Amino acid sequence: MRKLPSFILRLFGWKIDQHTPVGVAKCVVVMGPHTSNWDFIIGKMSFMRFGIKGRYLIKKEAFKFPFGWLLKRMGGIPVDRSKNNNITDQAVQLFKGNDSLYLVFTPEGTRDYSPDWKKGFYYIAQKANVPIYIGYMDYKKKIGGFHSVFEPTSDVDKDILYIKGILSQFQGRYPEKGIRMED
Repeated sequence: MRKLPSFILRLFGWKIDQHTPVGVAKCVVVMGPHTSNWDFIIGKMSFMRFGIKGRYLIKKEAFKFPFGWLLKRMGGIPVDRSKNNNITDQAVQLFKGNDSLYLVFTPEGTRDYSPDWKKGFYYIAQKANVPIYIGYMDYKKKIGGFHSVFEPTSDVDKDILYIKGILSQFQGRYPEKGIRMED
């Protein structure tokens, strides 16, 4: 199943960085920049190429017929954001209940430019005691992959700034919506 995604990515001119998590069963993956719906498709094919099943927290409203079964098959996990649920604790329980889990987040929380990142991925990684892998996509160079592993230091603002610094180097499909360091 890894050959088909590799072929499709090559067909569209994409290269996937060979730096991949080796021997890692559980982690939070923070991906960026997220500026287009195509990010998910390219990212999903890249994960398939590595033999990794990425999982994604998605608002439960998206799981209505006829797309619910497809979202679940693609790794979607429905979450109810309308109630006062502790999604961090729910995600930590997912890590405890699975032998292998790559939980993927786009910290911008939107495909538009956002200087204020969602920090849930960070708290989930801390509470679940799993590393954060920094994943990227660069539409300008048509390359993506895993940049590096990051261990949270407990200084959330400093750590977010560090991760932003890495991901701001890469250009999204719509560069004006990408990650900037000046904010």
